[in-house]
Amino acid sequence: MTERSTGPLAASAAPARVSVLCEVPAWRRAFPRPLGFLRSVAQSTLIGSGETPPSGGYELSLVLTDDAQQQELNAQWRGQDKPTNVLSFPDGTELPDGTLVLGDVVLALETCRREAREQNKCLADHAAHLVVHGVLHLLGHDHEDAQEAAVMEGLEVRLLADMGIANPYAEADIAGGNRVERIEC
Repeated sequence: MTERSTGPLAASAAPARVSVLCEVPAWRRAFPRPLGFLRSVAQSTLIGSGETPPSGGYELSLVLTDDAQQQELNAQWRGQDKPTNVLSFPDGTELPDGTLVLGDVVLALETCRREAREQNKCLADHAAHLVVHGVLHLLGHDHEDAQEAAVMEGLEVRLLADMGIANPYAEADIAGGNRVERIEC
């Protein structure tokens, strides 16, 4: 059963519609309030990205699924027949009201959970990092070369820090560090 949750962006920013589609019930039990938390992460990423929003704001969807579905998507769209943590599907359609449909960000629970465990991270923090990463892809950022990767990773680290989440690329932070936990793991 697919569950949908939508929410408005903070009133001080350009409007955004972030829909969260929960295709796998286990996501609802993965950590407290995952739909609202990940929607807030996407909205914070849009606000903090430095991008000028279109007059009608942005629209995007977060899809919370499992490895089987993610593997199908990865095989179909990237030619890689294996699950992956996050996929981004840019859209770019401008609606009559000036809203820019950014596209979809899809997360696979089992892969996210395994990576968080391997990296000694809270699942909520790891999922937040992947949402930031996916939304930045929808905004046009990439990591195909070293310069692009440095810019994108720098944005990810700054945006996550603004949310109280440790640098996902720092070894000391992976081991625990001085991170602030907002969600109990």
